Amino acid sequence: MNTGTDSKRAHVGGLPERRDTNRFPVQQGVRYRVIHSRNLQINGSGITLNMGSGGILFTTEEKLALGRTIEVSVNWPARLDGVCPLQFVVTGRVVRSEADKAAVRIEKYEFRTRSTHAHGAHA
Repeated sequence: MNTGTDSKRAHVGGLPERRDTNRFPVQQGVRYRVIHSRNLQINGSGITLNMGSGGILFTTEEKLALGRTIEVSVNWPARLDGVCPLQFVVTGRVVRSEADKAAVRIEKYEFRTRSTHAHGAHA
């Protein structure tokens, strides 16, 4: 979904913008886990740097392998009926990875209720 009226893509820092969607500078706690990693339990926590309908950029505890399928749970700022905390849970592929951050292309997502006894932790 491109909300711009110009058919040409924007240039950022001299490079062509590759995203087809807008990103928003949302900073929320996340937990992530790599799905189907051979005999390794790869998971961690971080903070979202930006989000859009096509993907999420977030901080990581270690470099994640490109192409891996990953589940990312974001503490959603809005509450269900103004009371129940929510998580935005995304499954997608790592499309960019650095030592301390990764970008995931969203393949599917859902909202889940979040435990209220987490005391602000990345639940």
